[in-house]
Amino acid sequence: MALYYIGLACLFTHELDAVTHAEWRLLFGLRDLPDSTAASAFVAFHVPLFFLILLLSHHPRQRVSSSTKLVVAAFMIVHAILHFALSSSPQYSFQGSLSNFLIFGAAVSGAAFFVASWFARQPPDRA
Repeated sequence: MALYYIGLACLFTHELDAVTHAEWRLLFGLRDLPDSTAASAFVAFHVPLFFLILLLSHHPRQRVSSSTKLVVAAFMIVHAILHFALSSSPQYSFQGSLSNFLIFGAAVSGAAFFVASWFARQPPDRA
């Protein structure tokens, strides 16, 4: 469980860092808007997004909670792949060690959470 929350903490903190790097300049739908409009939309979008992630991660139905955590963990991995793919863009400015730690730390935590979840679901060997 801690792996999920470490990844989530890295992902949420990355989004703070993303504002300082004007990440909206890389995103379809936002990159063509004026910076002030795109920045406001980028920040505002994260309120319902974070709300849903937190709400569904703690949903009383175990299946909803577990599924949400797996989807978010998968997103952590895909998110890092997207950052790697976009790293050659002239608009990309996440070269610092903190930025990379947050992006790829979330991905490693997400992958580790997947592996731990898979092993937790495996029945014990009966020898």
